[in-house]
Amino acid sequence: MFSKTLQDKIDRAKARMTPTKLGNVEFASPLLLAPMSAICNAPFRRLMEDLGAGGTVSELISCHGINHGNLRTRNMLKLDPHEKNVGLQLFGEDPNAMALAAKVANDHNPKFVDINMGCPVKKVVSKGGGSALLKDTSALGNFFGTIKKELTIPLTIKIRTGWDSDHLNADEVIHIAKEEGVEFVAIHGRTRTQQYTGDANWEYLEKMAQISPLPVIGNGDLHTATATKERMEKTHCPALMLGRGPLRDPFIFLDSYIKPEDQIRFSALDYLEVIQKLFDYMNGHTDVEKTLVIQMRKHIMWFAAGFDGVTHFRRGLFNHNNVDETLKYTENYFNDLTQRGMAFKRIDHSQAFMTSGHG
Repeated sequence: MFSKTLQDKIDRAKARMTPTKLGNVEFASPLLLAPMSAICNAPFRRLMEDLGAGGTVSELISCHGINHGNLRTRNMLKLDPHEKNVGLQLFGEDPNAMALAAKVANDHNPKFVDINMGCPVKKVVSKGGGSALLKDTSALGNFFGTIKKELTIPLTIKIRTGWDSDHLNADEVIHIAKEEGVEFVAIHGRTRTQQYTGDANWEYLEKMAQISPLPVIGNGDLHTATATKERMEKTHCPALMLGRGPLRDPFIFLDSYIKPEDQIRFSALDYLEVIQKLFDYMNGHTDVEKTLVIQMRKHIMWFAAGFDGVTHFRRGLFNHNNVDETLKYTENYFNDLTQRGMAFKRIDHSQAFMTSGHG
């Protein structure tokens, strides 16, 4: 639990949320955390559920790493016992290898197993995984069916709109997936060639949501609570997926439900509590000091975005190489913001953020 003050804000926001069901998968709300490489580990997923994410998906996990018994890869399959609505996402190009890995993932008891068909990163695509799976749809029926046979839990997919702007084929992929028993599809509103640049094609996403035989989760450019609220009011998608937004605003899931009359705002001290809670979860996940420092420093820098004096704070953060010093330096910064009456952040969302390689 958080402090009584923060927990009260969380509870009041969560009271406005309603559960949703996509196929045979139930979520606490229609706003979900998108899978992001090297980010969506168990501690971060658990934190996001605490802060209103209706469900989460793991970072992409290599089927080959699982099948070869790689310890680091196998550890990525482990769920926190407090996680409630989580899926494990696998990537790979070979249906038999994916099926074997899916069976292992199934045994870790996630709510569903998800196939990554959206990652645009060269090292994944060059081997035929991620977005490359969108290029040859003739092989997808066998691909999905082979994996599905090994599961006792739902199978889902996350795709992009297509390989490039001349080949928008999400509708074709979805119809094949439906025939093979896939439960729902999450669509990132960009093509593979776009990577994370340009704008998400919400016109296309909304069209897919209206004609798809599967529930469609819309994903792309929902970086703020305001943008998320606006999309929720007009979307045909039964659920939305947020990726980069929660990295700088961990309260975005909650804030997307808060109305002006609720008079709830999240302050610098609330952010500090979230950082401390994430450390508690990370500390239970790994006892390797170097890993803890690297993981915490990354999230602290993102959470601090938009606060006064953040550039100076970030520079100083790299002068601390152990956890205790890092947390003390962070605590001093957020406390000082409060004392100086600079308790709330403002982010310039016109500036590019995380434009490559996260999933």
